[in-house]
Amino acid sequence: MASHRHSGPSSYKVGTMSEKMDCHYCRDSLQGKKYIQKDGHHCCLKCFDKFCANTCVECRKPISADAKELHYKNRYWHETCFHCAKCLRPLANETFVAKDSKILCNKCTTREESPRCKGCYKQIVAGDQNVEYKGNVWHKECFTCSHCNQVIGTGSFFPKGEDFYCVTCHEAKFAKHCVKCNKAITSGGITYQDQPWHADCFVCVTCSKKLAGQRFTAVEDQYYCVDCYKNFVAKKCAGCKNPITGFGKGSSVVAYEGQSWHDYCFHCKKCSVNLANKRFVFHGEQVYCPDCAKKL
Repeated sequence: MASHRHSGPSSYKVGTMSEKMDCHYCRDSLQGKKYIQKDGHHCCLKCFDKFCANTCVECRKPISADAKELHYKNRYWHETCFHCAKCLRPLANETFVAKDSKILCNKCTTREESPRCKGCYKQIVAGDQNVEYKGNVWHKECFTCSHCNQVIGTGSFFPKGEDFYCVTCHEAKFAKHCVKCNKAITSGGITYQDQPWHADCFVCVTCSKKLAGQRFTAVEDQYYCVDCYKNFVAKKCAGCKNPITGFGKGSSVVAYEGQSWHDYCFHCKKCSVNLANKRFVFHGEQVYCPDCAKKL
């Protein structure tokens, strides 16, 4: 915003009439008297104040011909009425700033344009350390945690609506906690069956391999990678003797008398017909179709 000086002199002339001439308004003689010439007309001082004088925007009274007048952009003031709207400092001989129809000195303009702290509502002046966030500004010492009231300043914080939280309070109040270590999950967490875990905590119970993004099996709230499940947990097929993992081919299982088979391994001992989902005869720890069983 630029500072201004006052405009030039007003558009009328004051003098003493030496000729025989009457006032344009009241028709009284002006000869030998003080007069004002404005807009091509001559008038006495009384009629000038009544019909021609500009009105002071400050005191709302006419500015007589013998008063000092200041004007700026079609507005007029008595010299003594031209002052700062804030501090009332006389500005007749000073630079000034016009803002929102108000006249301000340079010092008050600086104060008025300074932003106000969102915390204490006082102005933030040049040199103050401050924090800005989404169009708002705070003194550094006024930017505090909504929970513990400790100064956040220029440190890390978490916004929640109109509130701000330091890292510690945000973790305690809002962060999910790992079901294994019970510590806050700030980043890189995973969820399994609606329970939160650190990626480093969600590991195979046997070999500690991270399971995030990997195939795994859960057995009685214990988690195993595919290899450990095969080697240490999975039942062995009574047919091929390989682990029954439930992965890929043979995901269906046949169980009978405490033994388990891949569905593709459950076939007749003699004719090899697959007996999954069919009638069978169990004899001497072996599986037979009904026809072969009759021949035993």
